[in-house]
Amino acid sequence: MGEKGTEVDRFDRKILDILTVEGRISVTALARRIGLSKSPTQARLKRLEDSGVIRGYRALYDPIRLNRDHVAFVEVKLTDTREAALAAFNAAVMQVSEVEQCHLIAGAFDYLLKVRTAGMTGYRAVLAEKISTLPHVASTSTYVAMQAVKEEGLKPVAPTTDR
Repeated sequence: MGEKGTEVDRFDRKILDILTVEGRISVTALARRIGLSKSPTQARLKRLEDSGVIRGYRALYDPIRLNRDHVAFVEVKLTDTREAALAAFNAAVMQVSEVEQCHLIAGAFDYLLKVRTAGMTGYRAVLAEKISTLPHVASTSTYVAMQAVKEEGLKPVAPTTDR
């Protein structure tokens, strides 16, 4: 069941699974793949969109081709965790284009950020000039990803081995 009681049956699940990988598939091809005719497939697709189960469509880019293959995960601790401070941080972090994801965490720190840059030098600049200056930031800890084993929209790349 989706949010607000949206029923999702096996045909809807097939639609979602296919669209997750092939967002530009035609309705005719989608209908063929799930085993329904075009009209009911189109109706199901519209219902999934109207109900908010499908929130939108987007292009996925290859970060390596765009020289943005350096990924760092950053733990952020705030000096203040009252609602106004969280709201200020949330609004400000939305303006940092290098931050791909930002999650409020229940744990030893307050936020976990996924930051994508061209390299370590670029990351250091983003950390110093953007992330560390966000409202209420007390401290950060950085973890650099060596390889994306599973990442939304990206096919895994076999690691290179030096022999």
